[in-house]
Amino acid sequence: MFKAFSHTLKDQTPLYVFVTVLFLMGVIFGALMVNALTLEQQQDLSRYLGDFFTSFNQEDSAGLSSFWSIAVLNLKWIGLIWVLGLSVIGLPGILIIDFLKGVLIGFSVGCLVGQFTWKGMLFALVSIAPHNLVLIPVLLICSVAAVTFSLNIIRSRVMLRGHGSLAKPFFNYSGLVLMMAVLILGISSFETWVTPVLIGWVAPVLEQASTASSL
Repeated sequence: MFKAFSHTLKDQTPLYVFVTVLFLMGVIFGALMVNALTLEQQQDLSRYLGDFFTSFNQEDSAGLSSFWSIAVLNLKWIGLIWVLGLSVIGLPGILIIDFLKGVLIGFSVGCLVGQFTWKGMLFALVSIAPHNLVLIPVLLICSVAAVTFSLNIIRSRVMLRGHGSLAKPFFNYSGLVLMMAVLILGISSFETWVTPVLIGWVAPVLEQASTASSL
């Protein structure tokens, strides 16, 4: 089993490299988008962040409702990837999702660093990085599995002219996505109950920086 897994991973290495590079391009693009914000937009963003840091300690957001909100949001990513992987025409959509996820992360980190320099980087390290260190590989694994299944459809239905069963690849693909979904529930638990604690440690520093920048 381990030998078969190693062989599969070796065959899919180019795909992993491709989706990873695409994701990183999204991160870079998202970070560069921060520079395109107007001065008024930057000021509005700074006020919004300041209000968030001020009100954060006054709110108790850790609960089952927050957990399911976060879990559903994260599950939507791999759910959409799974659906797109079931057809050949969904193949470009998978790659777009990877790029957009990178854009979102790059823009979020870029905004924090642009507004608060090293303090913003500190906040990004405790609020964005921890759960994404697991979530991003999960999304990339699901993306590679989806692309692989789409390519199997092409080989089975186009190159082999309709011959060959897709049942086994489908169950392998769906089983992998299901395992990743279970892992996402664990990630969502961390994001719900651990991340707010980490944010609470650094929020006062960002609140002071936001107050100073508004003076």
